[in-house]
Amino acid sequence: MIRSPEAYAPHKAFIAPARAYPQLWRLVLGLVLGGAGYFALSQLYVTLLLSFVPPESTARFYDDLQSGATPSAMFLLLFSFGLLMLVLGRVLVVLHRRPMLSLLGPWRECAGQFRLALTAMVMLSVALWVLPPWGMEPPLVPELPFGRWAALLPLSLLAVLVQVSAEELLFRGYIQQQLAARFASPLVWMAIPSALFALGHYAPETSGENALWVAAWAGMFGLLMADLTARSGTLGPAIAVHFINNVMAMLFTAMPDDLSGLALYVMPFGLADEAAVALWLPVDFAIMLTSWLAVRLALRR
Repeated sequence: MIRSPEAYAPHKAFIAPARAYPQLWRLVLGLVLGGAGYFALSQLYVTLLLSFVPPESTARFYDDLQSGATPSAMFLLLFSFGLLMLVLGRVLVVLHRRPMLSLLGPWRECAGQFRLALTAMVMLSVALWVLPPWGMEPPLVPELPFGRWAALLPLSLLAVLVQVSAEELLFRGYIQQQLAARFASPLVWMAIPSALFALGHYAPETSGENALWVAAWAGMFGLLMADLTARSGTLGPAIAVHFINNVMAMLFTAMPDDLSGLALYVMPFGLADEAAVALWLPVDFAIMLTSWLAVRLALRR
């Protein structure tokens, strides 16, 4: 049986709260009930929102909400991930007899590691933006006027933080902890959550022929975040990396046809331009690996 390497020693404390109720059926039932609950609340949420929209604008509002095409649609979409945290919290209490904060790891360490990783990610993002080679990026297209973008930025950052925290609490928190409490092999507790994360990003209707590569990117990102979580013993680094990644992709340079409502700039091509997207996927992979290394250096792990 493959065991965790010594570098993953902090992971033992991270998964300790899951050891009280590690049965696999609890995790499976939790995911089923949680998924059903999240779907039901999401439907209720959308229905409630549509009740405030004039009938003639319903179709347009729904399309904007799906694509995040406007600032209001993006806020409604990103903050809706709070429903996922609500459902996850109830699943943990009912099936595992523990609070949702137990998914984070030791709180002080989590907060400290979040700050270190966030600082490393900000420094890396600035370096990638200002250092050579220059002129390699495509010409960006302005989206929101700077004044409006800056005024919305504090709330935009909070919205992105809610979204990424919900995903990390589910995949690198709940699923990883429960699997690691039951199985010693990283091949199980790293690979399964990452595969589920990749599956959630598989969207051939929007990504076309690049859908498998986009899903592979998400799967690799999941593996690297699982690795950081195991090395650090908290969710702090994974949340920080995910946060800066999504801030850059949603608030600075978004795709024009996907989650662009809060962006300062958009790319000159959309997801439908499969050739252009395919050219930039290797760059995204390289940035992801560089981010992982930068955070490891910051944490000295």
